[in-house]
Amino acid sequence: VEGENADPDYFGRDTGDASQDDPLNEDNIGEKELLVVSFGTSFNASRAADIGGVEKALQAANPDWSVRRAFTAQIIINHVQARDGEKIDNMDQALERAVKNGVKKLVVQPTHLMHGAEYDELTETVNSYKDKFESVKIAEPLLGEVGADATAINEDKAAVAKAITAEAVKTAEYDSTAFVFMGHGTSHTAKISYSQMQAQMEQLGYKNVFIGTVEGEPEDTSCESVIAKVKDAGYKNVILRPLMVVAGDHANNDMAGDDNDSWKSQFEASKNFDSVKTQIAGLGEIDAIQQLYVAHTKAAMDAQ
Repeated sequence: VEGENADPDYFGRDTGDASQDDPLNEDNIGEKELLVVSFGTSFNASRAADIGGVEKALQAANPDWSVRRAFTAQIIINHVQARDGEKIDNMDQALERAVKNGVKKLVVQPTHLMHGAEYDELTETVNSYKDKFESVKIAEPLLGEVGADATAINEDKAAVAKAITAEAVKTAEYDSTAFVFMGHGTSHTAKISYSQMQAQMEQLGYKNVFIGTVEGEPEDTSCESVIAKVKDAGYKNVILRPLMVVAGDHANNDMAGDDNDSWKSQFEASKNFDSVKTQIAGLGEIDAIQQLYVAHTKAAMDAQ
């Protein structure tokens, strides 16, 4: 681990007990494997609760299948191994492990939010191994199909919108509160998914819920734009929460950090709000979200 990622403030940060996480890299897989693919995180507690939460739910729902893990972010894999001694398979390692173990039926469940660049790369990698198995199926990401425009919503987006809002409301202390869900953002064409989630919130009547992105793509999801929307809507109390499967670096630093450019700091600096609080919890630890992944896996397994 080199460069800024080797800085003691980053590399030596206490992110929880790595021993609480199961890398799911065992052999003796059997003929049926369910490979759960995530971007990954170096935050140990979040990895166990969010990614591990989804993996455990999938294993409980599919006891006849062997659940295994792969991460797509090699820098995360390297970081965790160097710091904590935990070895997590990348995509090629996981697929090679499946081949060597004689897996015949492979189902891949991405924990990604949408059909973005990571999902495209995952599909390409899996397809390159297709002739190694009797059957290979790739399940939908959390938000399902992208749709043609910003108004295109689906049952998956409705389920996610209801689940994350219900979870956020549980700990809200004020009646007049704006909930801001901060996603990553992307230049990929799938960025329209964030606009669709905003449309979904509005269709459900959640007028106090706003969707933002770290990258500010789409443009109207930038921090500055969201601050203006919340101000114009007249809300004085704000709760920030990640629209991410894992509450990792983005949630802890870009959203809730003390630096001037964090979302919490920018909301406070605007002087428009009486209270700005954060909820640092990934989507992966929410039961309703876990069950949505279970449903996506089942749909892939049942597909002809």
